[in-house]
Amino acid sequence: MEWLIIVFIMLFVLAPVMWLKPSPRQKRTMAMRLHASRKGVTIKQQKPPLHGFRGTMPAYRWYYPQQQPGPDFLLVRDQHASQELEPYHAGWRWRIAPLRPIPDAAETPLKALLERLPLDALVLESTPKSLTLWWWESQNAARFDTYLDDFNQLRDQLSGQADSSPQEPPLSGSRFL
Repeated sequence: MEWLIIVFIMLFVLAPVMWLKPSPRQKRTMAMRLHASRKGVTIKQQKPPLHGFRGTMPAYRWYYPQQQPGPDFLLVRDQHASQELEPYHAGWRWRIAPLRPIPDAAETPLKALLERLPLDALVLESTPKSLTLWWWESQNAARFDTYLDDFNQLRDQLSGQADSSPQEPPLSGSRFL
């Protein structure tokens, strides 16, 4: 009977330790995030630009060069978009379409990437600062690696394609004296 009590106490002490151990999914996700960050991708948990979404999800971000901002657009997967939004390609719709047409050199890799993205990729967003993929990280680092070249190429092709023209330098006060 004493041994049974000792075993019960040991299990009671070890149970919380086992809960702290990462699950296989958490291990895979951590490895993928570490791999992606080493390749220059910034990963943050943020609220995605989806209507009525509560909570946060992973955002994988590729930054444009500061002197070459990118265009503003927002593509949403059909399942998470209103049917009123304009269809674009391969089950994606424009929530915010770019003001200027996307150049052919960028549109080809964009369409190819949209066709290949996993089903848990919900939003592809471009702002003047970055290109961002919002997804649930269903794949491992090796599979995600197959997308890196496509994202880097797309980011490079969209760099400098900002919707607004570069701002002119401010007027100096000495010109008016």
